[in-house]
Amino acid sequence: MNGADMKIRHETRGSRVKWEKIIAENTPGASRSHDARKLEYSREPAFFLHMTDEWDLEEFPAVWTIGNAEILKCELLALFCSRKSPGAVLRKSHDFATELRRIGTPIIGGFQTPVEKMCLEIFLKGEQPIVVCPARGIQNMRVEREWAVPIEDGRLLLVSPFPARQRRPTKSTADMRNKFVAAASDRLFILHAAANSRTLTFADELLAQGREVLTFDIKENENLKRLGATAWHAK
Repeated sequence: MNGADMKIRHETRGSRVKWEKIIAENTPGASRSHDARKLEYSREPAFFLHMTDEWDLEEFPAVWTIGNAEILKCELLALFCSRKSPGAVLRKSHDFATELRRIGTPIIGGFQTPVEKMCLEIFLKGEQPIVVCPARGIQNMRVEREWAVPIEDGRLLLVSPFPARQRRPTKSTADMRNKFVAAASDRLFILHAAANSRTLTFADELLAQGREVLTFDIKENENLKRLGATAWHAK
């Protein structure tokens, strides 16, 4: 299916699990504990079956989670955006995130840059599952107040491959986090990649791996389209 024609909505594929079923089976308030849980590939491989080959399970054989880990079994759309983005991207991203919230698309991302954070705020007002991947260890991380209820309702998951000693995000951990997000997702959407940015370099790497990368069909994203990203048009 050509990315320009595909609808950005949740559709179960293969052994992916319907997110509505995951949320329905979660008892409201059941995830009140914000303690991190360790998921190991050797013990619970079902949570890793959809990771692409680009993620090295020998180097990172476990992840830590806070919240409903079953969300990792959903079909996930990954969102990325450079730290610096023009106004046109901000407006398009706001409308796009609002539509994703309306149709209930399960989302995964780092939600670290300003536009990504704006999108997360929009998603938190909806009902779809969200996976937030901090670029640091989450074992001793204070959970944001606005995340508490979505975690308890079973629709927000925090996940990280980093050990507890990694208490702060760095450029290196952000890059590794983005690789994890891409590997855990089914579809990739880069809202914007600034010239000479790490996001643009990452997009080039993803395309070289054969992954389809979607982006807005606007002049501000011509650099992505020149690399081979697929222009997405709203239906």
